[in-house]
Amino acid sequence: MRPAASFRPPWWARAVLAAGGGLLVWLTFPDHGLHPLGVPGTALICLAMWGSRARGAFALGLLAGLAIFAPTLHWSGIYVGAFPWLALATVQALYVAVMGAVVAAVQRPLILRGREGLAALTFALAWVLQELVRGSVPFGGFPWARLAFGQADSPVARWAWVGGAPLVSLVMVLLGTALAAVVIRRSGTDLVALGAAAVLALAGLALPLPAMAGDDATPARVALVQGNVPAPGLDFNAERRKVLDNHVTGTETLAERGEQIDVVVWPENSSDIDPLRNADAAAQVQRALAAVDVPLVVGAILDEPAPEVSNASLLYAPGQDEPVSRYVKQHPVPFAEYVPYRDFFRLFSDKVDLVRVGFAKGEGPRSFEIQGAQAPFALVPTICFEVAYDGLMRDAVAHADATGTPSVLLVQTNNATFGYTAESTQQLAISRIRAIEHGRPVAHVSTVGVSAVIGPDGAVDQPTELFTPAQIVSTLGARSGLTPADRLGPWVEWLCGVGLLGLLLASRRRPGRPDRLEGQTITEAEIHDRA
Repeated sequence: MRPAASFRPPWWARAVLAAGGGLLVWLTFPDHGLHPLGVPGTALICLAMWGSRARGAFALGLLAGLAIFAPTLHWSGIYVGAFPWLALATVQALYVAVMGAVVAAVQRPLILRGREGLAALTFALAWVLQELVRGSVPFGGFPWARLAFGQADSPVARWAWVGGAPLVSLVMVLLGTALAAVVIRRSGTDLVALGAAAVLALAGLALPLPAMAGDDATPARVALVQGNVPAPGLDFNAERRKVLDNHVTGTETLAERGEQIDVVVWPENSSDIDPLRNADAAAQVQRALAAVDVPLVVGAILDEPAPEVSNASLLYAPGQDEPVSRYVKQHPVPFAEYVPYRDFFRLFSDKVDLVRVGFAKGEGPRSFEIQGAQAPFALVPTICFEVAYDGLMRDAVAHADATGTPSVLLVQTNNATFGYTAESTQQLAISRIRAIEHGRPVAHVSTVGVSAVIGPDGAVDQPTELFTPAQIVSTLGARSGLTPADRLGPWVEWLCGVGLLGLLLASRRRPGRPDRLEGQTITEAEIHDRA
């Protein structure tokens, strides 16, 4: 067996491994969708950091992070220029860099003591915790481009039912570290570990997804209207009345089809004219409501609470002039819907002044009760990037389930500001993971696409084209009950945190006897010096 510590590639080779691994991870996300590359991608990053000192691992992590996030988040600068895009990618890459330093600090002493298996595990646990921190701070975090969100078409995605996106990421990185261990040691035991990891990943296929939500599904006949905008870009709502009219016209077209429908849903920003204060906008909503004569969910911008505005989802019922229920976005996007520390960030880009009015935070989740033709069901609204936040989605599902009414998850979004990029399909992939995680179908509707309906197994039906008016009608199986991921909450992150702490303590434990490495006896002082 070749000793683990003898795997010592030169710095340039480590850099190639880190960059190459990052690029492979990028290719797992839509529009490429090459999900199997997540395994060799994480394996290469693990190999790049193997045995490095903290400073070197930090640099390698930064390089790997840039290779992941710069191409994946290219859509963020499509209309605002390169600086905001590269700044966002760099900030996200710094989390991977810090992860590298932490991995080195814990891993290197373990390697020097011959604990290669524990050393490899360090990388997997730290990866999950890196995603947790990145999706939490600052300003609520930015959990986009998590490893799990590139696995919607993978068998590993089914693990979301048990532990959500964190467990999907963990299984993928465990596969990567097992592969890295084979490269490092080339031993029979490591091949066994790789096989065991593969079996673990594929075991997700045995999960009983069709029956995972408990109760029998309630038919919910849901219609989605993708009205389109006059032109893509930051000025998508320059003709706000035109956007509203497009969704009214799409709803009237839907009514002409004569299909039985329980509820019609418009996307985020379908009415950027406040229908509660503008009589003309209110009349247009009533026109659409009269055409279909079923409840209508409208994505609207409300001029409240002054001086802020609200990004809201409004439920209208036939015969009612005012909404019967509303949901206000709980997690406004920093630098897009509000600007923290505006004067400071203006020093770097005057684009912050494009956000002239800040958005208020909603007070909590809501559940829209719909009296369906066959049985009552509920829509659980979330708006745009909120679908990427684990805790917010869990709270929404728990709130809906407490009512006892079977429910469908609703994601209302507006992708007009990202043009013909992969942002829309990346977001759809996140909704697919959420469908599996929470055991419910998802109605995913955008102003410009990609809109679609998603089954509780993550399967996509009737996806639309970008910047094309469309109407989708589908019977979704509304479900009640909670999945293991809903009930157990963030257990994967807690497990990884406790595990990494245990490895840290193990790496600092005083050895009871001299360790041997490459035929040499190493004293305790030498171990700490070399670590």
